[in-house]
Amino acid sequence: MRSVYDAVKSLFLARPVRATSTVTGTGIDTMGYNDAMITLEVGTVSGTTPTLDGKIQESDSLGSGYVDLAGATFTQVTASNSSQKIRLTGRTKRYIRFVGTIAGTTPSFDLAANALLGNAFRKPVN
Repeated sequence: MRSVYDAVKSLFLARPVRATSTVTGTGIDTMGYNDAMITLEVGTVSGTTPTLDGKIQESDSLGSGYVDLAGATFTQVTASNSSQKIRLTGRTKRYIRFVGTIAGTTPSFDLAANALLGNAFRKPVN
């Protein structure tokens, strides 16, 4: 019997952090997986007119050449306690990363971004 544990891999795109400026996550390797669900979790938000614009970028190589992935943007966050997800299908590049652009006067966002990779070519994955 297969379980979720055998078919899904979870990786941080941005580890939990209190961010006051733009966050550029470390790229992750999606090789071997057909699908991904990206989650953005935001806790406490403070500052004057704080904004967080999150998006996913992709690249053929780890660490360079990242470009915005069409349609992979989160709704702008301006208040505490936001939870969003994006489903990624049909990507052509191997690596993905999260970029969260923060603006406002003394903005602060408690945030984390996670990737759930699924539909692996070979199982189990862990």
